Amino acid sequence: MGELALLQGNALAFLFRWIHLLGGVAWIGLLWYFNFVQGEYFKQAEAASKSDAIRKLVPRALWWFRWGAMVTLLSGLAMLGAKHLTGYGIIVGSTLGTLMFLNVWLIIWPNQKIVIASAEKVAGGGEADPAAAGALAKAGLASRTNTLFSIPMLFFMASSVHLSQLATPVQQAGPLSLLVVFGIILLLEINAIKGKTGPMTSVKGVIHMGLLLTLVLYLGVDLL
Repeated sequence: MGELALLQGNALAFLFRWIHLLGGVAWIGLLWYFNFVQGEYFKQAEAASKSDAIRKLVPRALWWFRWGAMVTLLSGLAMLGAKHLTGYGIIVGSTLGTLMFLNVWLIIWPNQKIVIASAEKVAGGGEADPAAAGALAKAGLASRTNTLFSIPMLFFMASSVHLSQLATPVQQAGPLSLLVVFGIILLLEINAIKGKTGPMTSVKGVIHMGLLLTLVLYLGVDLL
């Protein structure tokens, strides 16, 4: 009996891609749920309903959210290694995805734990943690930035298959292109750490900004 087809050559890369898609659907789906649905609900919910959701719903959603991010990252790295992908488009998408992963594990999750613990304390008759409001703001800014990044990230990931001009090896990119594209990404990530939501504050705003960022990065990659 021969070796399983899924353990050979390109089939193994396909297996990594399938796992990558499963993790990505869970991760980005929950990211958009938090930003487009839950956040808007919390603005209108009564205090008791909001507290109940923070203590019982949010921790469950965050578990799938952060581990979906982990599966996506690890399978993506495996896929990059298996296929030796170096195209400019996939590198831009991977950079955005990696920053999003770091935002999840280093900013969103640690700060959400403070918010959840504070809600538990209040529900038990105690006082709210004074740090909870600031933690919520930090998590919210990073989450909004991830939503912003997710739109061009998905575009550039798909470009590796469908837009051949973005498959040019990143080593062949011009210095001005590299400076513009990765400089913009870096500035936005710095804002995610210590800035403000600005035009990303509303759902409509973050979607529009995500589409605009996609266009700007595409032009930076394709034209410079």
